[in-house]
Amino acid sequence: MKIKKIQKFLLSFEQVPALIYLVKWISICLLLGALAGSVSAFFLTSLEWATNWRESHLWIIALLPVGGFIIGLSYHYYGDSVVKGNNLLLEEFHSPKKVIPFRMAPLVLFGTIVTHLFGGSAGREGTAVQIGGAIADRFTKVLNLSKRDRQIVLIAGISAGFASVFGTPLAGGIFALEVLVLGRIRLDAIIPSFLSAVLANYFCEIWGVPHTHYHISSVAEMTPINLLWAVLAGIIFGLVAKLFSKLTHFWSGLFKKKIKYPPLRPVVGGLILAVIIYLIGTTKYIGLGVPTIVESFSEQMNSYDFLLKLLFTSFTLGAGFKGGEVTPLFYIGATLGNVLIWFIPLPMGLLAGMGFVAVFAGATNTPIACTIMGIELFGIESGVFIALACSTAYLFSGHSGVYSSQIIGRPKHVKYNKEKGLQLADVVKDRKK
Repeated sequence: MKIKKIQKFLLSFEQVPALIYLVKWISICLLLGALAGSVSAFFLTSLEWATNWRESHLWIIALLPVGGFIIGLSYHYYGDSVVKGNNLLLEEFHSPKKVIPFRMAPLVLFGTIVTHLFGGSAGREGTAVQIGGAIADRFTKVLNLSKRDRQIVLIAGISAGFASVFGTPLAGGIFALEVLVLGRIRLDAIIPSFLSAVLANYFCEIWGVPHTHYHISSVAEMTPINLLWAVLAGIIFGLVAKLFSKLTHFWSGLFKKKIKYPPLRPVVGGLILAVIIYLIGTTKYIGLGVPTIVESFSEQMNSYDFLLKLLFTSFTLGAGFKGGEVTPLFYIGATLGNVLIWFIPLPMGLLAGMGFVAVFAGATNTPIACTIMGIELFGIESGVFIALACSTAYLFSGHSGVYSSQIIGRPKHVKYNKEKGLQLADVVKDRKK
């Protein structure tokens, strides 16, 4: 009786359950962070090897259709249940049905490396997020987590994958909270999200895997006219983000409509890409394109660089190759910002940095995470311009994005709600159906 009274007395203080909650999630996130961070380190190392090998043996690009067929067959026979990728994570978060098959992790890891090795244009964030999510959902079964805790552990897995692959723990923690529902943030998961992001990034760094560093050499003075220029740039970034999302969905729909046998879609797409790469005579627009991103902060780019990367990436992903969208979005945004110097009187590096995160913000509907990412990567000095560009791009990119399973929790502006005649709860309900 005395023990029960003591327990009841302790639980009457709100901080005691909070302490229990904290200890529980520190334990889970420590293991999750170690696993996700270590796998991300292996993934980044493998990706660097694949990129370097391809650039030293360019003949392999001619075999891009073969690489596509390998990926297509792998998913057709072994990965039909996980082919949705990031969208599967979002769907399981909103409408839980079953634990995410662990095969998602090795399949997307293998598929992404093959995509880059043979010359596809894709990123790496989608792979890391799917790996993190697949690892995290193992805890649902092992620990018999409740529905609410399962949602939280999925958020933690997403943040762990994102943070460790880019070296941005703060942005990773916020991205996982922000990306699930457009216009809403899951603050009840803020501790696990940040814990897993910081720990995954820490364990990735332990393995000695470096992350790319970017530098904005000059920031404009914060005058009213300069801030208005930043808003104008944000509008352009948002429209380009919308174009990227629409094109990716267009190519995906076209391939599904015209080619009924899934393994043949990346074969046809790979053949078209290989021919185009041969005709243009450069590998500048395939792979991650990190060297070009770095150059865009200090050297004048071609006016069409961002558009070609947009076409290459949307076509690659639409055809069924694997990888993420984020690094290509960095490329598109940075090179677009670079050429905006032709009529926007802001420093080149600042415009490139603004585009780097703003196009990403518009395409994924995560303006806060992208603003924090910009500050983490470029420094607080450019923070105001970064925030204006990201928030404006978010507004002008519309209510769709690269993740088709992202539901609308709160419309971006009142007019959208009135025109559609939808209440907030109805929007969420309809999207779930």
